[in-house]
Amino acid sequence: MKLTLPLLCLTLGFSLLSHVFAEGLDGKIMCGYQGWFRTPDDGTNTGWHHYGGRNFGPGACSIDLWPDIREIPAADRTPTPFKFADGSPAEVYSSVKPSVINLHHQWMKEYGIDGVFLQRFVVSTKDPRHAKAQDLVLETTRTAARDHGREWVLMYDLSGIKPGETQLLINDWKRLVDTYHFADAKENPAYLRHRGKPLVALWGLGFSDRAPMLDEWKQLIEFFKSDPQYGNVSLMLGVPAYWRTLTRDSIADPELHNLIAKADVVSPWTIGRFNTPKNATSHFEKTATGDVAWCKERNLDYLPVAFPGFSWHNLQKGRGKEAPVNAIPRLGGEFIWSQFAQTKKLGLRMQYVAMFDELDEGTAIFKTRQDPPVGESPFATEPGVPEDHYLWLTGQAGKMLRGELPGDGAAMPVRAK
Repeated sequence: MKLTLPLLCLTLGFSLLSHVFAEGLDGKIMCGYQGWFRTPDDGTNTGWHHYGGRNFGPGACSIDLWPDIREIPAADRTPTPFKFADGSPAEVYSSVKPSVINLHHQWMKEYGIDGVFLQRFVVSTKDPRHAKAQDLVLETTRTAARDHGREWVLMYDLSGIKPGETQLLINDWKRLVDTYHFADAKENPAYLRHRGKPLVALWGLGFSDRAPMLDEWKQLIEFFKSDPQYGNVSLMLGVPAYWRTLTRDSIADPELHNLIAKADVVSPWTIGRFNTPKNATSHFEKTATGDVAWCKERNLDYLPVAFPGFSWHNLQKGRGKEAPVNAIPRLGGEFIWSQFAQTKKLGLRMQYVAMFDELDEGTAIFKTRQDPPVGESPFATEPGVPEDHYLWLTGQAGKMLRGELPGDGAAMPVRAK
């Protein structure tokens, strides 16, 4: 009897997902997933987390995009003090709701996005409330990715940790491994494996705006690469845009290069490093080209970051600072597509998109309202652009990188009406 691939998988006792969809970053387009929005009624006791604090309402708001929650079950929507132009109440969502995470993964499947890097903030593990909420998001992401044929990777964000606190991360990882057994492909069919091992990402090494912790970063890298019980993973490092030249947003210590060389994947953070398609092209030509060559010499994979635009007017207002709405205009997708095109031009077949659900800094690609609430807090919009445009465009970029679209990718694709 000739076995088809699904029947072969069943005969050998493992799922189709574990050895088809979740193996390697090559040909994949992955999004960062914050999963950090909370509401007072979601049971986490964290209030309006990442929406605007205790007094969330017009004039006291930290998001610049308004999420489109019309496909979320009514029972899982939370009313807010904001109003639409017709006087109807505006609602938001909590990231801990399974219906929300499942919908987001449904969208990923529908538009051809391969999966997410699930953000896990180390500083939040110190507060039991936030730690529990992060665990809820992880558990649901794990099952939603499996059920929708998507993939996921755990990304530890080191922002805010102080010297001496990296043990928090190690302790958290050990607990998660003991609970979820990430190395077991049958138990975690949707967890992405790269170079034959589970992939773990550490984001935030080498940035000049925080204390350098080279010895502790080295400890973390060696732990994840070599620990006999909890290590033996593939490791991705999220680093400054100018890590190779050790300038601008990077610390100047050449030891950073030695640490990066120990990883498997390098992903430079380019958010806000350029603000027009022309400047994006220039950055790739002057900086990323050299980055790729450096990585190839050391057998490292290079995962470039693309973002659709940027806006944090309301967030900065809450900090007593001024920032324009739409500080980096999206240009109907031309801005992010210029970055996708440069990834293609470099001959790369993998892409990180920042972010799937980031409302605070206006980089979300998921569905957002073009008719947001009116009043004291302004929101970034693009009149005439469909709510799902950036989901669709991201899926098209994945096709382009895999060679499934005709042409060289220089021109943004036009969506059939």
